Amino acid sequence: MKIGVNLLLYATAVTKEHTGLLEAIKAAGADGVEIPTMEGEVGAYAELGRVLDGLGLARTSSMAFTSADANPVSDDPRQRQGAIDHLNWLIDCAHAMGSTVICGPMFQTIGQFTGNGATEAELARAAAALLHVADRAAAAGITLALEPLNRFECYLISTLKEGAAFTRRINHPAVGVLFDTFHANIEEKDMARAIREQGRGVIRHVHCSANDRGIPGEDHIPWDGVFDALKSIGYDGWLVIEAFGRSLPGLAAATKIWRDLFPDPLDVARKGVPFVRGAWEGR
Repeated sequence: MKIGVNLLLYATAVTKEHTGLLEAIKAAGADGVEIPTMEGEVGAYAELGRVLDGLGLARTSSMAFTSADANPVSDDPRQRQGAIDHLNWLIDCAHAMGSTVICGPMFQTIGQFTGNGATEAELARAAAALLHVADRAAAAGITLALEPLNRFECYLISTLKEGAAFTRRINHPAVGVLFDTFHANIEEKDMARAIREQGRGVIRHVHCSANDRGIPGEDHIPWDGVFDALKSIGYDGWLVIEAFGRSLPGLAAATKIWRDLFPDPLDVARKGVPFVRGAWEGR
């Protein structure tokens, strides 16, 4: 089991200039970091990978579609091709950086709604886009972990059951689901039961995210039950802490963070990593 910290709390583009931050997260006990992959060149991610190697930090990657120009569910073939092109770029960046997982809601553009639930045509289009890039991911040794989001951020896939059905539709060994406790706290009636009933062989990545987006352990997520359930299905992948703050105004607005959730952003690593490790190892 590896414990990581998602760096989107601190920066939208992580570079060697963030070495001090990376050292502090390493000192907090993290095994690795999750790198937001939103922009930049493949060569820059290769350089970042060398920095992380030097620090002894493993890494995963996170993504999101934020523009209609890249939308896997669109009925516009140009937008679907834009999503495929973007996914191929993500895979190339992750491979250059030495990442083994790309996670995120790679089935639709965040915040775009039709006023209805997912249609069969939309699900088929999104699955076709993911299947188009799955072989490329597998060849690079990368798992694509699709993240169900709560109903206020997306409509295509919001529950673990829906995510499991979607991965069965794609039916590719490089594709699985990211289980995020923040979103599951909204959408699942019982997180532990959902994991036991739907998660075996499906959950390939986990985000440990507090119900208020703050520090795990200072919240009401039923961590003991979640970790017991993950262990019961044989999960042994990453546990990545994801939190959001107000240090990046644009991201704070996008994630609806209107108040400070912790006095120091590094408290997320300093307090969160020991909590997650202790809670997991104590089961």
